[in-house]
Amino acid sequence: MSKPIQTSGAGDNASLEQFGYKQELRRGMGLWDVVLYGVLFMVIIAPHSIWGLVQQDALGMSTLVYIVGFIAIFFTALSYVRMSNKFPIAGSVYSYVQRGINPHVGFISGWLILLDYCITPALLYVMVANWGTMLVPNSPWYLWVIVFVAFNTFVNIRGISMTRGIDFVIFAVEILAVIAFIALGCNFIMGGGGAGEFNADPLWQPGKVDAHFLAAGISIAALNFLGFDGISTLAEETNEPQKNIGRGILIALGLIIVCFVAQTYIASLVQPDWQSWSPEHAENAWFYGCEMIGGELFRNIMLIINIVAIGIANIMNAQLAASRLLYSMGRDKVIPSIFGKVHPKYQTPWVGALFIGAVALVLSLVLTMADLATLVNFGALASFIMLNFAVFWYFFIKEKKRYSFGNIVKYLICPWLGILILGYVFTGFDVMTYALGVTWFIIGFIICAVKSKGFKEVPDAFKNLDV
Repeated sequence: MSKPIQTSGAGDNASLEQFGYKQELRRGMGLWDVVLYGVLFMVIIAPHSIWGLVQQDALGMSTLVYIVGFIAIFFTALSYVRMSNKFPIAGSVYSYVQRGINPHVGFISGWLILLDYCITPALLYVMVANWGTMLVPNSPWYLWVIVFVAFNTFVNIRGISMTRGIDFVIFAVEILAVIAFIALGCNFIMGGGGAGEFNADPLWQPGKVDAHFLAAGISIAALNFLGFDGISTLAEETNEPQKNIGRGILIALGLIIVCFVAQTYIASLVQPDWQSWSPEHAENAWFYGCEMIGGELFRNIMLIINIVAIGIANIMNAQLAASRLLYSMGRDKVIPSIFGKVHPKYQTPWVGALFIGAVALVLSLVLTMADLATLVNFGALASFIMLNFAVFWYFFIKEKKRYSFGNIVKYLICPWLGILILGYVFTGFDVMTYALGVTWFIIGFIICAVKSKGFKEVPDAFKNLDV
């Protein structure tokens, strides 16, 4: 049987040893460091980039769509909380499914979410470069990508302490941007602009909400709320991870949904005429709204803030999470062990950081935003489904935690609601997404079979442990 998990100081390292690993990464993050990381990964101002398209798909009810999306993803967040409390180790869904079901299924889940973790930075770099050329016409598009890739990769190699300082500054700027937008928007509406009044249209319009509408909401959640899962990759760099990782996930999600609802509600009332938008207007609707309420100067300020927030904080944290996942898989030797290398001075998984930076650079230069966007959700949703099942299998079936109402809710009802909701969204992908996603899965399955010699061998950390 495994030893009781200790929860503080040197106990964090002892807890890690229980799972067959030694402390290599620098531990020092607290609860609010974790929350800040998660909020910046999800990005307080994330709706700015796609709000116009969401508003059209949501028939003018983008605020309701974000609320529906939050509720949908919340069940999966609860599964992350359960597993981070039981298994406070790096690797996120890879480690959780690995220990909740078995190492081979865990590899597949890690392989699938790698599709998300490797592609998301590239997608964001393309987005930032597009905004950069909008802000500075005729500037070289590729130069925006190269500069941001170089900076983010450098900071990730230097470590969490350097990332934390940059994160705090950007967080403060984002908060000020949200406050300014809401204040100027309210002033615009009260002055007779836009809808001319505060009404419930962004939240509810009778007769327009159906199954398609709900599916759209959940799809948005899978994209705009991605990042909460990245918090779990910091378990080995966080003090008292059994408590702080789960709490951090829930607090970060709570802060994000409040910011999303407030901003999209005001934006919807500033520009209520979504039916008349051209495709170009829809793609940049948020910034047109900024110009309406604050002039060209305010629009340009918001463009700069988005470039910095996405191009640095968001991408930096996305690459950080990806490098930690590669580190976890590399030290288990299910992928080349070089990814498990830790920088002797900075105590960071520097090989993974360099690799993710290089992949992001190549993908952003050769693929379009549409190509990249089709692949992000497949890997994330597939791995989330496996994580929810792992919670059910480990706690409800293996540990037999099913003899109280609370356990039934936590370990049966919530994870299966997560599975059903995500499974429903999974049915809505286009053929190209299925083709590329399934191909990625098959490659991972073959690698797993070869590395485990026909699914017979497991990582060293499992050979002498009962966890």
